[in-house]
Amino acid sequence: MRFLIASDIHGSQAAANRVKELFEMEKADKLLLLGDILYHGPRNDLPQSYAPKSVIEIMNSLSDKIIAVRGNCEAEVDQMVLAFPCLSTTAIVFDGKAEMIMSHGHIYNEENLPPGNGCFLYGHTHIPVAKKLNGRVIFNPGSTTIPKNGFPASYGIYEDGVFTVKRLKDQEEMMSIDI
Repeated sequence: MRFLIASDIHGSQAAANRVKELFEMEKADKLLLLGDILYHGPRNDLPQSYAPKSVIEIMNSLSDKIIAVRGNCEAEVDQMVLAFPCLSTTAIVFDGKAEMIMSHGHIYNEENLPPGNGCFLYGHTHIPVAKKLNGRVIFNPGSTTIPKNGFPASYGIYEDGVFTVKRLKDQEEMMSIDI
C-alpha cells in the first residue's frame, strides 16, 4: 500500500488541487488527512486561494480514498458537506507491516502520545517531523498551506515501511524514516 499523507489544508483551493494532483502522480492507494481541512482558524491569516467550498468539491471527488481525522478547526457542520468521515479524533490504519495511529495533534502529540505502539501520525504544528521517540516512529508531514519555522509547504508518503516528507511544489524529499 502507498499512502499520501496531508495535513492542514486550511481551506486553500490551490493546496487541495495540488494534493489531488500529487495523489494521482504518486499513485497512492489512500489519502490520509490529518485534520484542518476547510477552515483557517482564528490564529492563522487567510491562506492563499482561500475557498472552502472548492476544497469540499476537490476532497469529495476523492472520498472513497480518504481516511481523515478531526483537527482543531473542524466543526460538526463540516461533516454535513464532506462525503467522508472527518470527526473522529483518531483513526488506525494498518498496511500489513505497520499500524499507524492518526490524530491531528491538538489532543495527542509528542508530549501526549496515544495509547498503543503503532507509528504516530499527526499534523497541527505545521512543522514536518520524521523521527523515533522511545522506539516509536513519529511522523508529521508538515502543512500543505501554512508552513512554519521556515519550512516549505509539504506532504508525506508512506510505502513499504518508509515515511517520507516531500516539498509540495516539486516533490523533493526533505526527510524520511524507516519503521
